[in-house]
Amino acid sequence: MSSARTRLIGLDPGLRHTGWGILDSEGNRLIWIADGSVTSDPKTSLAERLRQLHDGLQEVIAEWRPDIAAVEETFVNKNPVSTLKLGQARGVSLLVASLNDLPVTEYAPNAIKKAVVGTGHAAKEQIHMMVRTLLPGAKLSNEHAADALATAICHAHHRGSNRPLR
Repeated sequence: MSSARTRLIGLDPGLRHTGWGILDSEGNRLIWIADGSVTSDPKTSLAERLRQLHDGLQEVIAEWRPDIAAVEETFVNKNPVSTLKLGQARGVSLLVASLNDLPVTEYAPNAIKKAVVGTGHAAKEQIHMMVRTLLPGAKLSNEHAADALATAICHAHHRGSNRPLR
């Protein structure tokens, strides 16, 4: 793996809150840069909420100028309506990255947990603790930002390989 510095954005899609985390990767070294979340207004239409996510993510990418993106795949749950809405928010994340010419890699939630904690069935608290450990000084604005940083960490660990983990 090259030791050139690369800026990554990790995205944790959600219709209410899409988390984002920016880190720089240089060889084996990970450097926290920023994190946060983009929020949509639940009182507006679905179309308007998706536009709010789009506009917010565009601002984040314009400000932090990442080189590559990693997006968490949709977790399918028992409520098909919720899963569909989550998928639409995920589509916005993929679209914004693509519109900004960022190569995008997608990771299953279990692959992210395994890369960050060492087990694919880790609890949220374990993931967030490891993100703080791996990225000293990280603010972790909220749980969505922490999950986005975990996605970026996963990609940083596996970007030397041509195949993403599933």
